[in-house]
Amino acid sequence: MGPVRLEPITWERLGDLLADRLLLLKPGDGGAWPRIAFDGAPAARPGDLARRVSEALRLRGRPSLVVGAEGFWRPASVRLEHGHRDPESYYDGWVDTGALWREVFGPLEPDGDGRVLPDLWDPVTDRATRSSPVQLPPGGLLLLHGPFLLRHWFPFDLTVHVLLSPGALRRRTPEPEHWTLPAFERYGRETEPGAVADVLIRADDPRHPAWNG
Repeated sequence: MGPVRLEPITWERLGDLLADRLLLLKPGDGGAWPRIAFDGAPAARPGDLARRVSEALRLRGRPSLVVGAEGFWRPASVRLEHGHRDPESYYDGWVDTGALWREVFGPLEPDGDGRVLPDLWDPVTDRATRSSPVQLPPGGLLLLHGPFLLRHWFPFDLTVHVLLSPGALRRRTPEPEHWTLPAFERYGRETEPGAVADVLIRADDPRHPAWNG
């Protein structure tokens, strides 16, 4: 990844500018529901940004649905088959991508009905959430957040990556979760999310983000 010019910004301003940009976003497949990725390691807190943008959209009169990829983790018996600290499993096997395609992206295809399942599995209780589908009206936006989102060929219309340098990622990741760091190194090497994302945000200092505009 070559040098990228980044400009300082506040999180509040960032949420507003992204919301304004999304108001003009048209789905690439001709459907009725734009789909946006907020990609980043848990330590980068991409979900916080997704929720901030959702609130900014609400104030502008546009509905949206925030969905976390952790709500589509596989059951513990599957994702922990190779142990509790296997970075390869974390990278390749924790998220049920088939369920995301079926329950989240499928309903938002041009011939879909807009009824999106917000989550499927609770990773804390290791049980099905039994959540009801949410009806996303035409023009409503899907805001999906989580790690490794840009490696699955999901049909996003805009991608946002919240970047942490390796040092910042290590500092901001709780020590019991340091075993996940090799997975993020692999993701950076194989996918280069900072280069392929439409919007890049560097958040090494969470008080002073910067972005590529």
